[in-house]
Amino acid sequence: MVNNAGVAVAGPLLELSVAEFRRQIEINLVGVVTVSKAFAPLVGTDPQLKGPPGRIVNISSVGGRNGMPFIAPYAASKFALEGLSESLRREMLLWGIEVIVVGPGAVATPIWSKAEQIDTTPFRDSPYAPALERLRAFMLKLGEHGLPPERVDDVVLEALTAAKPKVRYAITPEPRRDWIMRNLPKRLVDRMIGKRLGLLPPH
Repeated sequence: MVNNAGVAVAGPLLELSVAEFRRQIEINLVGVVTVSKAFAPLVGTDPQLKGPPGRIVNISSVGGRNGMPFIAPYAASKFALEGLSESLRREMLLWGIEVIVVGPGAVATPIWSKAEQIDTTPFRDSPYAPALERLRAFMLKLGEHGLPPERVDDVVLEALTAAKPKVRYAITPEPRRDWIMRNLPKRLVDRMIGKRLGLLPPH
């Protein structure tokens, strides 16, 4: 079973409605719980069904390890999915069912072209407006240089079929940037992001 459906709610957290935040969590996190509960018997929790145990693969994101500005609801859903997957993996030891996370970076799919359609007018009077425009331009660039979907397909196939799968697979078009985000001191990364998006206060 592969849980892949999701959306990305974007905007400054303090200026988004709670309803939008709930929608994000409902789709990206509660949806995974709902589907996993529904299909768990077929994956192997039903002792009446014979055969080797199946696997659950949850599609997370680099956003499940690093929270970028203006996608806090999305990051929250993916961080939560990572924790949920770890807990579920340990619960599924009882049946020998693997729970595996795949955390891709940007993938070259039509979702990135939707960045052009993001309506920033609700935030045009916000102090975040210039930074939002910079982030949108950055997202479009990410889409242009994203991973081909087939690369992610190959990783998912490995997660489903490898004799000894990893608990988490990370795949990104720019491993160096991903390493920087994960390994440099958080305050330093904060300043790097703040400088790029114009979020640092004037001196």
